[in-house]
Amino acid sequence: MTKTKILLACVLFLAATSPALLTSAPADNDTYDVLFINGQVLDGTGNPWFYADVAVKDGRIAAVGSLEGTAGAARVIDIRGKVLSPGFIDIHCHAYDRVANEKVWTGNNEKRFFAPNFVSQGVTTLVSNQCGYSPIDIALQKQTLNTKGTGPNVVLLIGHNAVRRQVMRGDWERPATEEEISEMRALILRAMQDGASGMSSGLEYVPAIWSTNDEVAALVEEIVPFQGVFIAHERASGMSPMWYVPSQHEPGPPNMLDNIRDLIEISTRTGATVVATHIKARGADFWGGSRAIINLIERARSRGVNIWADGYPYNSSGSDGSTVLIPRWALGRSFQATLEENLGDPVKKADLYRDIRHNLNWRGGAENIVVMDYPEKSFIGKTLAQLAAEREISDVEMVIALQMEGNPKQAGGGRLRGFSMSEIDIEAFAAQTWCATSSDASIALPEDGPVHARFYGTFPRKIRRYALERQIISVEHAVRAATSLPAQILGLRDRGQVREGFQADLVVFDLETIKDTATFFEPHQHAEGIDYVLVGGTFVKDKGKLTWERPGRVITRR
Repeated sequence: MTKTKILLACVLFLAATSPALLTSAPADNDTYDVLFINGQVLDGTGNPWFYADVAVKDGRIAAVGSLEGTAGAARVIDIRGKVLSPGFIDIHCHAYDRVANEKVWTGNNEKRFFAPNFVSQGVTTLVSNQCGYSPIDIALQKQTLNTKGTGPNVVLLIGHNAVRRQVMRGDWERPATEEEISEMRALILRAMQDGASGMSSGLEYVPAIWSTNDEVAALVEEIVPFQGVFIAHERASGMSPMWYVPSQHEPGPPNMLDNIRDLIEISTRTGATVVATHIKARGADFWGGSRAIINLIERARSRGVNIWADGYPYNSSGSDGSTVLIPRWALGRSFQATLEENLGDPVKKADLYRDIRHNLNWRGGAENIVVMDYPEKSFIGKTLAQLAAEREISDVEMVIALQMEGNPKQAGGGRLRGFSMSEIDIEAFAAQTWCATSSDASIALPEDGPVHARFYGTFPRKIRRYALERQIISVEHAVRAATSLPAQILGLRDRGQVREGFQADLVVFDLETIKDTATFFEPHQHAEGIDYVLVGGTFVKDKGKLTWERPGRVITRR
């Protein structure tokens, strides 16, 4: 073989094996719509970044490689020093759960279809209808979203809770009958035929609290022929569920480990892909429980169980933002008067103190509960532990004082936020290769008032805090957890990677400046360091500014 042939063979081999050398010019010198040049490409697979240009044409990635000068482009963007990756896929959000028809958002509210707080952080696909809640008519929801247009693409689920509510019509504090399960199965089947990509459940919420594993498994069977995914909100996210009150309920409520065992059983019985969604180890008594949860999942996966998870990078949950430490039974309708009456009864007072102590532990302890709003403004920003120490009283007594001295029309006397999760567990879950990133957020506009910081900051925060600053994971891992991993779980075969022929859902960001800016006191702040976001080749963020274009569509695999 001549030296020339040897050299040619080497070049061809490198071109076939190295993404950085891949070059694919369009036939007949067609013009690209957009050409990004000089970028550091993180392709979403978890592989290291490589220098490359990326071309977009007709909504898809036309070529990846050394492309400058190979063909013209309507727009050439030099992203030297910046990272280009697949657009982020939020596998658990509540963006469009309420959209049953086109009447849901009108006037100024119509801008909600754009989902600005998601787009601004690089999200190009949202998985909506979570925690068991959705419209019953998925066909109408899909039609509405496609007619109106959305900023990101949308994947829809059918909600178990919605279906159960429809069939059982208020008589749901019991297991469903075989006939009722058959009716629910028919609704699930219709939803899947109409374009749902799976089913969600909210087993901690009414009316699914009273469902059995047999019921859930029977419904999940309907999504399996469609290769649907079952995304399950747990029956409990720590030692006990949100509804558990020690003085009112028998001991031994379900905990997070029970939830994982249930999911494993559902997947084993049906063969379904299942997701332990917004996975967490909640409550001070359960911190560190991530190791046991991870062990259960790892063992199941080693046996062939198709179980995955997703989580958000915050140590405060959504319900933590409306923390009320006094049980409902002790407040009645007239909060302060009823509480004072219960305190005068020795038996009820003992039960009250016991329940408050349980709630304190479940929310992370007095040092992890912060006053966000209160009539006495000097309290704002202080923890419950600090306030109790200043008065030299117990944390339980401080909880009672907040109610008695605070807003008489507000449960708890003011607005509190708990921080019920530990960084130990957040880091442990984030490091797992089977745990995708999710926000558990809704669409937000500045006029909406207090929202969780995750509404605006989830995906940049995962990269900044856990990859760049704490170095718990690599940037490559963080990007994969937000792109190809959720695409794999959902069965999206042409998204989640920077790859020729894939949908041009892309984000360009600066590793030096990318960060979340939303806080719990000032949540309506868009993330920084994200320059461009494309959905199907259309810019929804351009030079750092939202375009308000709505190219997104409902994604179905049928």
